[in-house]
Amino acid sequence: MSGGLASLATVTCLLLVCYAVAMRYLLHAPQPWVDRVAGWLVVALVLLAAPEAQRRFEHIGVDIAVSRLGPRLARVANVVGAASVAAVAAILLWAGWQAVEFSMMVGLMTEIEGVPEWWIQALLPAGAAVLLLVSLAQLAVLITGGTPDHLPTGDEALPRDTLARGE
Repeated sequence: MSGGLASLATVTCLLLVCYAVAMRYLLHAPQPWVDRVAGWLVVALVLLAAPEAQRRFEHIGVDIAVSRLGPRLARVANVVGAASVAAVAAILLWAGWQAVEFSMMVGLMTEIEGVPEWWIQALLPAGAAVLLLVSLAQLAVLITGGTPDHLPTGDEALPRDTLARGE
């Protein structure tokens, strides 16, 4: 679902930028709010796409190095990777929640009238929470001896069940 929302944010951002360009250059009526909203949408798409990238193991990684470790050490590397992502996601969740609470307490508002700052800041703990859930699920599967979906094997000749058994 977060991947779908990230896609929606991407398309909305594209449409808003096209609208802003048309308004500025065709009608000579710039819309300054569009730049701010497009920036928020970029934040949204990054924070909402990260869990999907983690789920598919399409994040930044060194697949070639992990594939050369052998199945047992590759499993350890993937466990460490999933645990690291979970730790970072937990920190982002906590920090994001603190930012939202502070903005709500102080009543911070954006430059756009009627839009509270915490609405935008809420994207951080929301994206981090989904990322945390995905990485914890992957970690649980790896620790219990399974192989998460989309885990690159590095050697397509090895069947996934061979990796799951640690052979």
